[in-house]
Amino acid sequence: MSALPSRSVRDRRLRVRLFHLWFLLRRPMTLGVRGIVFDAPARAVLLVRHTYVPGWQLPGGGVEPGETMEAALARELAEEGNIALTGAPELKSVHFNRRASRRDHVAVYLVTAFRRTGPHVPDREIAEARFFPLDALPPETTEATRRRLLEVFQGAPASAEW
Repeated sequence: MSALPSRSVRDRRLRVRLFHLWFLLRRPMTLGVRGIVFDAPARAVLLVRHTYVPGWQLPGGGVEPGETMEAALARELAEEGNIALTGAPELKSVHFNRRASRRDHVAVYLVTAFRRTGPHVPDREIAEARFFPLDALPPETTEATRRRLLEVFQGAPASAEW
């Protein structure tokens, strides 16, 4: 039979939990993921066009509490592009996204093992999801998306900033 923790141990645990809660409220950090879904035979990447911001972007979104980055990536790719992972994605870089907030970071993954589960049907969030050849990106592709593609496919140094 195990003994209950002493009062001082319980008080210490409570203080640690309260400190962590205060820290989260005082300095919350947000984390997002983006996927470079690469169709190697076609040398094409999946881009999405949102309904609420201009430009073509890499699919992705926020990591929810209790969710791993890879789980968030799999969820976002399924929601935004009807893409199912069939192998492990490769973490390529992490960027500070000061445009979103002073505490936002984005992890970028290269996805080469996947299958399409069907065409994307426009919804309230994603107007379009399509593959584009790397040498024929739409003119409205965002600068951040273009920089990530240059970093991954042309060896440009990875920027610390989104």
